[in-house]
Amino acid sequence: MSELGIYGLIFGLFLAAYLPRVLPIFYFSKRQIPSWFHEWMKYVPISLFAALVAKDVFIKGTAFEWRWSHVLTVGIVFFIAYKSRSMVISVITGLIAIYLTTIFFG
Repeated sequence: MSELGIYGLIFGLFLAAYLPRVLPIFYFSKRQIPSWFHEWMKYVPISLFAALVAKDVFIKGTAFEWRWSHVLTVGIVFFIAYKSRSMVISVITGLIAIYLTTIFFG
């Protein structure tokens, strides 16, 4: 690939990464976001996080597999997150819990 082609590829990747982030900012900076959309968007981070956690807990490679150390860790972290309402405490608890449950339960 020529040097010009590499620069073109880098610029194209820049646009592909940058435009989806900046276009909504320009679009919604001059418009009022509907209340139903704002309410709906509050659930997006929770649903994305749940999808990531479920994949890691229940799928290993391409097969469905119960990993009890992960299931126990998720239970512990959900309980701590519910009681503390703190992301920092939840993340630290999750790291410690996955370390300990992996050592003790494999």
